Amino acid sequence: MKPRSVEILGVRVDDVTYREACDIAEALIRRGGAHQFATVNPEFIMAARDDDEFRQVLASTALNVPDGAGVVWAAGRRGVKLRERVAGVDLMLKLCALAARHRWRVFFLGAQPGVAERAAAALVLAHPGLMVAGAYAGSPRREEEMAIVARVRAAQPQLLFVAYGAPAQDKWLARNLPLLATVAGDDAGGGIVGMGVGGAFDFIAGVQKRAPDWVQRANLEWLYRLVRQPWRWRRQTALIRFAVAAMLESR
Repeated sequence: MKPRSVEILGVRVDDVTYREACDIAEALIRRGGAHQFATVNPEFIMAARDDDEFRQVLASTALNVPDGAGVVWAAGRRGVKLRERVAGVDLMLKLCALAARHRWRVFFLGAQPGVAERAAAALVLAHPGLMVAGAYAGSPRREEEMAIVARVRAAQPQLLFVAYGAPAQDKWLARNLPLLATVAGDDAGGGIVGMGVGGAFDFIAGVQKRAPDWVQRANLEWLYRLVRQPWRWRRQTALIRFAVAAMLESR
């Protein structure tokens, strides 16, 4: 059963909780085939308005979780109360916990050299029994895709996390995830779920510090990142443009 969804500035956002997103991932892996999840935040939505390819990617995913307080707010303005904000890094952690229980194989692709390996090692410590199928930085460049696909195919994962940043990671998955649809065929399940995770590897590996819990609860992660990384100010203007566009859409 497909979850209820709302369209915000032309992008579908699904009303799911963490638990439901994990249940959907489990069902899709057991069903077979290749399935893409996206973690939709205001920057995604604004980027998709100017990028036809990215907009098409987000329209064809299996699940678009509401990653961002701004998305939850905009949905409310359109009359849809999203029950939970589903942050990409936290969903990744919950999926890894589920993978450890079900003996799914997990591949970590992206970030700077060595970071994926460090993140994978940290997750194995946090979730004993987690089966790491592979960890590799690689690159989102098209000329490297076939070599990376061959590497991932050989590893036969049920979960593939890609940390190339949006929209590169999401476009990479849209192009290449179908090529991995038949690789996962053991008792754990015959399908594969791929999800772009942005800076999640950096947080898990300790390369970057995530905002404290109280900042996350106050929905001020954007401000925390801006204070720590002032060069992000140009990116943060997308939040202002998003808020204005969402208000105009819901008048």
